[in-house]
Order: sequence, then C-alpha cells, then structure tokens
Amino acid sequence: MKLIKGGTFLVGTNRNYGFPQDLEGPQISVKINDFKIATTPVTYQEFSDFVGATGYITDSEKFGWSVVFQGLLSEKAQQKFEAIKETPWWYVVDGANWKYPYGPLEEYDTQQMGELPVTQVSRNDALAYCEWAKKRLPSEIEWEIAAKGGTNSELFPWGKEPVINGKYNVNIWEGKFPYENDLTDGFLGPAPVKTFQPNGYGLYQMIGNVWEWCLNPSKIPLSRLAKYDSTFFTSKYNKADNLEYAIRGGSFLCHDSYCKRYRISARNGNSADSGSCNLGFRCAESI
Repeated sequence: MKLIKGGTFLVGTNRNYGFPQDLEGPQISVKINDFKIATTPVTYQEFSDFVGATGYITDSEKFGWSVVFQGLLSEKAQQKFEAIKETPWWYVVDGANWKYPYGPLEEYDTQQMGELPVTQVSRNDALAYCEWAKKRLPSEIEWEIAAKGGTNSELFPWGKEPVINGKYNVNIWEGKFPYENDLTDGFLGPAPVKTFQPNGYGLYQMIGNVWEWCLNPSKIPLSRLAKYDSTFFTSKYNKADNLEYAIRGGSFLCHDSYCKRYRISARNGNSADSGSCNLGFRCAESI
C-alpha cells in the first residue's frame, strides 16, 4: 500500500476527450484526506489465497457463465459458445470465472497466472475480498488523484502519449478494433501487474490492462461527488447488490475507435454483479 497525502487537487477535465454521458467535466478542485492505495490490482494469486481461506464463491461461479473477448477464445470455444448479438466480439462462455477467466476450454500458463490481475470478479466479489483483507475500494476521486501520480495530467501520468521513448507504457488495443491487434505493447490480454513503469506514486497500471472497481455509484457529477468522502460511500454502499458502480482506468481492449476511456479523467460504470475478462480491482485504506 502507498500513502497518498491529502490536500487540494484538480479532478476531471474541461476538454472533449470522451463521451458527454460520462460526465468527465467540468474540472473541479477537491480536498481529500490522507489515504492508502495498493501498488497493483489484486492478483490471481492474492484472490486465490482469499478463496482458499474463506471458501468464497464469486458471482460468476454462481451464475455459471461470464463474458469473454472473442480474441482470447480458441476456435473450439467460439464454435461452442454464442456471441452477443449487439457486440459480437463478446461471447457468453459457460464456466468462465476467476479460476478460468476465458472459460474451461482454454489452456492457461499456471506459472504466469499468479502475477496477472484477477478478472471475472464483480464489485460484490471485490467487497468480499476487501473485507477479508481489512481494506476497502477507492472512491473515484481517490482513484483519479492516485492515477495522476503527483502530476496534473488528464491523460497519462507520464505525458500526452501512451508511449515512453518509443515504447508503449500501457496495455491497450493497437490496430483495428476488434479483430486486428498488432500487439505493439506486447499483450493481447491482461499483462502481469508490474509489466510497465509505475507512476510518480509508485503505482502500476492504473491506466489500461484491466478496469478497476470503485467505491461509489457511477454517473455522479464530479461537483456532487466531491461533497462526500470515502466514509459516506463505505457506510452506504458496502453490501452486495446489482446497482451500477464506477469503474476506472480502461483495459487492454480500449481503443480510440471504440473506447476512449484509457485516460486518467475517463469515467465508466458497470452493474455490481457483473464480471468480465477485463475487469478487476485494487484496494484502498483509510488512515
């Protein structure tokens, strides 16, 4: 866990980077207290330790299925399972869950799995893990301040482009989404949590790789969101439900032609019981 010193910060943007319905602006000044946030998203190994200690069963396991990106599925799996009509690059895969994020028909490198961010976890699952670890989820405002790494950037903590010295410092989609990825960043799916350089606070991959669940409901205007601290959201939204909550950071599937949300100021949401192969979380802690 890294300590983020409280103070006054700018969040949001006045630029038209994304989608109006995401309420990314106008930019506002906020004041927050000290808090801690995890260096990386929760890994597969860390979540496995939690399940081993508690016997917890995730939402995807209860449902018996989850959604997986087409490019991560074998031909056999694509023939067996059905694509979602409106977004045919997503498949509904029986048996997909945190243990088998692409479904039970795929092969997995068990040695590498431990350092990958755990995915196919709902917000409800994330809350259960946080309770066991004596942590909590970060609020959107805490998340954004942490993602900036001590800068005032609205895009990436290292600058305005996704590259450093000609090399990608973020795991996103390069090529023609959704069927051509030239793998410039080296990854088709999630990358190990410490693959790229950390930001100025020592935090890894807050941009790209996997979406991260937040504490508060989604689509709250920033000016209203700033009126509440993490204690308010923890007390009111700390139990399992199916409301829509904020997710931040984008994922390995984000691309300018489809999803521009791999930026510090970008906002998005998902229902609390949902999981997918590009959705994880990291923990925070009040001081």
